[in-house]
Amino acid sequence: MPSYIGGTTGVAPAQWTTAGRPSSPLAGQLGWNTTLSQLEAWNGTTWTQVTSLLYTASYLVVAGGGGGGQAGGGAGGLTTGTTAFSAGVAYTITVGGGGTGGTSSGTSGGNSVLGSAVTAVGGGRGGHPTNYAGAAGGSGGGAPAYGYTFGLGTSGQGNNGGTGGQNSFDAAGGGGGAGSVGGNGVAGPSTSTGGAGGAGVANSTSGSAVNYAGGGGGYGITGGAGGSGGGGAGASGAATSGTSNTGGGGGGGGTPANGGSGIVIISYAGAQRGTGGTVTSVGGNTIHTFLTSGTYTA
Repeated sequence: MPSYIGGTTGVAPAQWTTAGRPSSPLAGQLGWNTTLSQLEAWNGTTWTQVTSLLYTASYLVVAGGGGGGQAGGGAGGLTTGTTAFSAGVAYTITVGGGGTGGTSSGTSGGNSVLGSAVTAVGGGRGGHPTNYAGAAGGSGGGAPAYGYTFGLGTSGQGNNGGTGGQNSFDAAGGGGGAGSVGGNGVAGPSTSTGGAGGAGVANSTSGSAVNYAGGGGGYGITGGAGGSGGGGAGASGAATSGTSNTGGGGGGGGTPANGGSGIVIISYAGAQRGTGGTVTSVGGNTIHTFLTSGTYTA
């Protein structure tokens, strides 16, 4: 489109797409890139942005849940808010994996990261008598039995794991969740009940209310229930894994279970402006959902 000058309409530069940029531009040549919604100029070597068009979007970032031990794994840290994006800029998205359940080699969940602005901390590994304490994390892993330490949660992202009970039968604590601390294990002379995983929280950034970041239940003759929001149940035998893409902690058990992977969601008002993830439109908002790591180009 040719440039024009109008007395009441101002000045409009030439327009092009990224693919249709001038093939032999002159230094200082200016135009509006309709692909990027950005004013750009050729500096003699490369196209550079002249303006930085910022827009605000809501986000949900949930880290991977911790793997279970004897105790339940802690849920991945959950954080929400708003942040500014600059049109045309690429932001790295990291979706944390769930931790591995294990008697001596269980691991905590991986962090989830949105650009350089937001990091959710991976859930803490559930404790086991061979690795003792529950690990700290977004939410902390539970303690494996009485006298062992539970993991601490990260302020603003999750809660502590539960304590263990011990008599003739061990009872392990549940992993912490985004909404509450992990339940305590209760042991008696002939039975034991594992602590329930801490509750997750409901969030609607996806366009509908979904529960995220529940803690894993602890080991017991009667295993502890997984926390709402994807936490796996504890068991005397094989425990249940945390649900994928919820950040749920893995259940503790004779065979400990894995934590669930995390998720990153970006939502803004109006028509689609950025690219990356699975794109949907709900209630006038454009929503980008990342189930795995990738790039969001604003």
